[in-house]
Amino acid sequence: MRRFTIAVSAALTLTAVLAALPATAQAHGGPAPLGIDNCSATACHFDVPPGTYDVRILLGGDTASSTGVTGETRRALLPETAVPAGGRAARSFTVDVRTPEGEPTGAEGTAGLDLVFGGSAPALAGIRVTPALSPARTGSRGGTSATRQVFLVGDSTVCDQPGDPYAGWGQELPQYLRKGVSVANYADSGESTVTYLGNPLLWATVQPLIRPGDLVLVQLAHNDKTTDEVTYRANLETLVAGVRAKGGKPVLVTPIVRRWFNADGTLDNGTALLVNGLGVDHPAVIRSVAAAQGVPLIDLTAKTKALVESLGVEGSKALYLYNEKRDNTHTSVHGATVFAGLVRDELVAQHLVPRGAVRVG
Repeated sequence: MRRFTIAVSAALTLTAVLAALPATAQAHGGPAPLGIDNCSATACHFDVPPGTYDVRILLGGDTASSTGVTGETRRALLPETAVPAGGRAARSFTVDVRTPEGEPTGAEGTAGLDLVFGGSAPALAGIRVTPALSPARTGSRGGTSATRQVFLVGDSTVCDQPGDPYAGWGQELPQYLRKGVSVANYADSGESTVTYLGNPLLWATVQPLIRPGDLVLVQLAHNDKTTDEVTYRANLETLVAGVRAKGGKPVLVTPIVRRWFNADGTLDNGTALLVNGLGVDHPAVIRSVAAAQGVPLIDLTAKTKALVESLGVEGSKALYLYNEKRDNTHTSVHGATVFAGLVRDELVAQHLVPRGAVRVG
């Protein structure tokens, strides 16, 4: 493996060596371009085409540092990592680069790959970006050397939110995954099962991208307020069948709860637990479809209900945007990170991703 070029200074001067190899050139045996230096002390921009890329970074400096990495539209790619003075820590992750880079129906964003280095004392000593191996290029069907994609189909509680203070749990999930597992978040604000299937920028765009072995997590319920039970069930079954038709593995996810309490400190059985005005109990239907179709189920409703009720009326405010927006549905960065951790735990517990592919700290 190529050695990092290291540059260290107390003022966070950065020398970053980038070996950016476009997937198209490498796949056809074309010559690789020379490495480029395109980073400042706290950010990098790599002019690469859409695709999946492995990023290897070296953290640390002359003084003690603490660095976290976000990318593209505020995606958390690496949790804040402390390195002692004079020390070095190598970390790797795999990132999805696409247009639009955030919500599928949103603004296109900046072409290429953008990384931002934050934390209480960021220090980057080196970086290398290369195209991730894929089953199409390796000839495998998801072997250990090939990147596995985790597609997310969902609404505003899952999506890559473009601006503070909002965050979706899918936006925070990548920081829990190591190199070799990439999150392609195609969740979109305001979508129901009806609109997600009907919009050509959504399901019709996602389905052709699914490769054998890819996971597709589906959480759609918050906006199915006028969807009857027969239609809702049929839409979930359509999504499951569509994933399987491409060789992917569907995973149904019940929705995160709304922070809506009864006087006794429990969550309201209607609004909080996603029962719509027609009496459709969305989590119950999702559980039923998962059982009937033999699909893995992540019961995020049950898990977030237990957590929110345990924190109580006051303690649970920090998970949502109650203090900032009086919003009991959408999550803060903190809340989205906590809920993403619940998803990570289930991915491991149900053997949907190997234990070694996740970060637990």
